[in-house]
Amino acid sequence: MVHHDTMTGAEILLKALVDQGVDVIFGYPGGAVLPIYDELSKQNRIRHILVRHEQAAVHAAEGYARSTGKVGCVLVTSGPGATNAVTGLADAQCDSVPLVCLTGQVPTHLIGNDAFQEADITGITRPCTKHNYLVKDTNQLARTVHEAFHVARSGRPGPVLIDLPKDVVQNRGLYQPPSKTKSKYNPQVKGDLRAIEKAVDLIASAKRPVFYVGGGVINSGLAACQLLTQFVRMTGFPCTLTLMGLGAFPGSDPLFLGMLGMHGTVEANMAMHDCDVMINIGARFDDRVTGRLNAFSPNSKKIHIDIDPSSINKNVAVDLSIVGDCAHVIEDMIKVWKARQPKIDERALRAWWAKIEEWRGADSLRYPASDTIIKPQYAIQRLYDLTRSRNPYICTEVGQHQMWAAQHLRLDLPLHWLTSGGLGTMGYGLPAAMGVQTAHPDALVIDIAGESSIQMNIQEMATLVQHNLPVKIVILNNQYMGMVRQWQELIHGARYSESHMDHHPDFVKLAEAFGAVGLRAERPDQVDGVIAEMLAVNRPVIVEMRTDASENVFPMIMPGMAHNEMVLGQEDRSRDNPGSEQDGMVLV
Repeated sequence: MVHHDTMTGAEILLKALVDQGVDVIFGYPGGAVLPIYDELSKQNRIRHILVRHEQAAVHAAEGYARSTGKVGCVLVTSGPGATNAVTGLADAQCDSVPLVCLTGQVPTHLIGNDAFQEADITGITRPCTKHNYLVKDTNQLARTVHEAFHVARSGRPGPVLIDLPKDVVQNRGLYQPPSKTKSKYNPQVKGDLRAIEKAVDLIASAKRPVFYVGGGVINSGLAACQLLTQFVRMTGFPCTLTLMGLGAFPGSDPLFLGMLGMHGTVEANMAMHDCDVMINIGARFDDRVTGRLNAFSPNSKKIHIDIDPSSINKNVAVDLSIVGDCAHVIEDMIKVWKARQPKIDERALRAWWAKIEEWRGADSLRYPASDTIIKPQYAIQRLYDLTRSRNPYICTEVGQHQMWAAQHLRLDLPLHWLTSGGLGTMGYGLPAAMGVQTAHPDALVIDIAGESSIQMNIQEMATLVQHNLPVKIVILNNQYMGMVRQWQELIHGARYSESHMDHHPDFVKLAEAFGAVGLRAERPDQVDGVIAEMLAVNRPVIVEMRTDASENVFPMIMPGMAHNEMVLGQEDRSRDNPGSEQDGMVLV
């Protein structure tokens, strides 16, 4: 006899997802999740995007999450379906992206028996998820889903995995609404007011201040970005952003110093090194920013605002820490600042800006122009100039093209820049763009790619065509794994071991084989034309730009060097490198 209030696990799952606001799932079916797919076919509240590989499903959910601020959702089957998702989960963990990944599992009585398509996915993903669950009782399913979404989006966001044995989704149980689900996980969002007052005093006393802002401000939401911009402008202090923080403060603002770090601008890195007060908001002192730790910003008082207590004093010891959500903390800082109306040392600030202008004068992003060969920086700049009025969403793959995009795009809006920072996942950009386009069907979504990275998930072209997602892919093809080649040239004695791609597909024909549009530019005078052609069609497009194979990304902080010791270009790189070749090899 069936209790009239009960539902199957699959029905409970879908009801819980709808109650959590899920409107799209990126997934790929298989034996263990067929009861869920059967249930999906009977409803129209949730759209399903059928990917061609499970790694791409997770990256697509990341693109959806990062461009909307909502939790992304993934559904994959057991065994290889689940293990294929691991790279995406690790990527989301590194970059603090809120996801819930649903994996099928063999029936509970077969777990541990090496059953067909069985993998211990909770064991495998424990290090690369914020939390994970194995559901053993259908009556616990709804509560688990609600808690998973709460954990994914609260505090420092991250990926959460729910493993669903087949019998649990087939058995019947009772549904529990979100309102009845209480979680023990309630991270602190309000900062300590005394610490905030101390921070304001320290900021006001600064003679050479700098704001160092990371992806945490973007994760906090649009309000945090607006409050940050308001606070920086109130002080008149310089502001630099990490790779993950681009767009949190307008790239066109005169107070913006550009990106900092390994391939950051001279003015950003020098200001970080010479400052006397550093205000770190939502960044984690990543090794790509600090350079050699014992030489990092040696004379500054450091303030660190972060929602994740474990990030405080992890890499760099700070003088004042505030644990809390950026939006709340900055809002309180503005209130205290307005109430106290502190006197800034205007003369010292003018002198500091004069010094910064001197560093800006180095024009560290300049590159040798050419009218015969397409310089990759030129391709990025033309792409930016010809699309900026449409506020495009820009995704990237990983490599030199990613760094050139970060350097040369002036991003004014948060949530419009999506790149794989912490894990550096080749193959991220195309599926991420797919997720962005799903969330924003009328927006212009561009994936800036390299010819090596794009081939990691090129099969998703089929998904774009099937689901009418008109993503534009711009491949900067320099015939090499560019960043690998650059390191080999600069650090490994120009021994180009396995970095030259001797054989590539014809990307134009490949696009056409998938049912998309393929275009190519081989000379600088063709660049504008193919971009215009790309923008004129409402279909997925691959544009291949044949670019200079010898171009490197500069400035560059060489491995083992301090962050104020930058190599500015080819002519500069032969100067004595205090780090030996061995040091360089260690610090990739």
